[in-house]
Amino acid sequence: MVRAMPRREAPMTHEVAIESRRIALSHQDPADRLIAATARIYELTLVTADERLMYSTESATLAVS
Repeated sequence: MVRAMPRREAPMTHEVAIESRRIALSHQDPADRLIAATARIYELTLVTADERLMYSTESATLAVS
């Protein structure tokens, strides 16, 4: 039996936007920066198959293939 995970929206706020510029990533992709900053601000686990994000120490990350 597969259980669906609850989902909710994480609003774009000034705090997320500012954090997206502070966050230490090895690249400057604005979408990746916003995703990582959102996970960090809302204390979410970032689930990703993107190698540039999966090894980031900026937020909790769950790598998937």
